[in-house]
Amino acid sequence: MPTLRYAILEAPSTLGLATDGVERLPDQLLALGLAQRIRARHARRLAVPPKDPTPDTETGTLNARAIAAWSPQLADAVEAVLDAGEFPIVLGGDCTIVLGSMLALRRRGRYGLLFIDGNADFFQPEAEPNGEGASMDLAFVTGHGPAQLTDIEGRAPLVRPEDAVAFAYRDHKDQQAYGSQPLPKALKAIDLPAVHAMGIEAAAREAVEHLTREELDGFFIHLDADCLDDAIMPAVDFRVPGGLSWDELGAALRIALASGKAVGLEVTIYNPRLDENGSAGRGLADVLAAALGAAAS
Repeated sequence: MPTLRYAILEAPSTLGLATDGVERLPDQLLALGLAQRIRARHARRLAVPPKDPTPDTETGTLNARAIAAWSPQLADAVEAVLDAGEFPIVLGGDCTIVLGSMLALRRRGRYGLLFIDGNADFFQPEAEPNGEGASMDLAFVTGHGPAQLTDIEGRAPLVRPEDAVAFAYRDHKDQQAYGSQPLPKALKAIDLPAVHAMGIEAAAREAVEHLTREELDGFFIHLDADCLDDAIMPAVDFRVPGGLSWDELGAALRIALASGKAVGLEVTIYNPRLDENGSAGRGLADVLAAALGAAAS
């Protein structure tokens, strides 16, 4: 596998949330030396449009127009990094940044998505109590939801459901309580109970095997910090007990990167405002630096 050259994009969007704080994610991880530790070039910081506190009446989603307009700008930035022969590391931001990342790849071919997240993020607008796109992003990116957010540039779906893996989610009770639509059968689901039953390495290999099928040009990694155990990652806005350990997340990332078919990675939802002693951010920077550093060596 050729040595990876990393380029960091800052995408500090909170358009998919009613709250703020996750826009500080790039600043905190960069302050912890992430770029230097993985020898990454700083490519760009994107400006984000202002938020509207009222959900869009047409889509039932906060900032729907802004997300639809901004995602192509992020896609352009991701493509510029790819065109330079580099591996984009997109520091969010909330989970709706996945629309821009996957739009970039949709423009180029057929790519998969490894969706490592504590939540399945498959709500429909009428069931999401706050209209937050960050609870609906996996639905939107796989073509489920209002056309304004699923059919960006007329390219729906940005990733086919059968080319995505929802990995390590554990929000089953909340999905049931609020009436989330189910994940489509074509979308491969390896929830947290399955990960623990199989063991992290076997589960990660099964996910990666699905995403390295011959018909795919590669796959992108979405990493939401709330996939981590709430005991070690309390710095997220929506907390759910349990989750992956640092070692489990590190193993999953190493296996994904070792495939040689991963083409980029984004990090979302870590909120430095909620990281009282800084340990959550340090742990996140450490696990990213270890996995990415190993892949580049």
